[in-house]
Amino acid sequence: MSAATTTKAPADQAGTHTAAVKKDARPKTPWWMWLTVGGIVFYCLFPFYWLINLSLKTGADLADNSLVPPNPSLDNYQAIFRNDDFVRALGNSVWVAGWTTVLAIIIGSFCAYALARLRFKGKFFILGLVLAITTFPGIAIAAPLFRLWSDIGLFDTLTGLIIPNLTFALPLSIFILVSFFKEIPKDLEEAALVDGATYFQAFRKVVVPLAAPGMATAAILVFIGAWNEFLFAITLTSTPQARTVPAAIAFFTGATTFDIPIGTITAASVVISVPLIIMVLLFQKRIVAGLTAGAVKG
Repeated sequence: MSAATTTKAPADQAGTHTAAVKKDARPKTPWWMWLTVGGIVFYCLFPFYWLINLSLKTGADLADNSLVPPNPSLDNYQAIFRNDDFVRALGNSVWVAGWTTVLAIIIGSFCAYALARLRFKGKFFILGLVLAITTFPGIAIAAPLFRLWSDIGLFDTLTGLIIPNLTFALPLSIFILVSFFKEIPKDLEEAALVDGATYFQAFRKVVVPLAAPGMATAAILVFIGAWNEFLFAITLTSTPQARTVPAAIAFFTGATTFDIPIGTITAASVVISVPLIIMVLLFQKRIVAGLTAGAVKG
């Protein structure tokens, strides 16, 4: 018994020593790297802090460049929520961004599935064309759309904002979903077809559930893009009834003709930014996974 205990003790000590050596062998992060990361984080977050700082100032304090509001107040936030145009614009943004996201995911999933699974001539050309659309400047089609929408009655309507948003939302969703569909084994669909399922049933009951993370990623990115869209919102609307939040903020007025409503503008900017920041923080891993899907093959 004593010999066994004596033999076990050195073995335990050797294991502990090995673990300590492995722990010490891990490279230590140099101090300058932590300093660099801290500087980058400060550089990224300071503008948003300054936005909050201004939103809590009123009157003469808005001209003060102090880092901390001398007399913090929520008057600016109360003012924007008493503004019926701003509240209506919030609802319009939710409607436009929501429908843009739903349509982009539904239509984009069919297109991406065809590009990922079917074999036909010109497939890579079509995919390249889809990706090229994402680099197309929106200002190039704003003026023609203004004329066309005015002629067919879609100007100053929410539908007239959803359609242009889809122009750039669809390529993004297709690009993300193609990578996810390619990673799904084709054998699963073939097994469903052998069991008697149709092609649509195999797509809906097999492929879509497996591609749910990618579809969620695409939905988040499309929603953020549609929520922040300003060019079409300002060009294709003329009344508060159809304006979304970014366009509505541009029409804020001050107490006098030449007064710039900095306080209410910054408060409104904070209000519309916070939901997006929370969304990104909650789904940051999924967003990164969606953007890098298919980039590395093991």
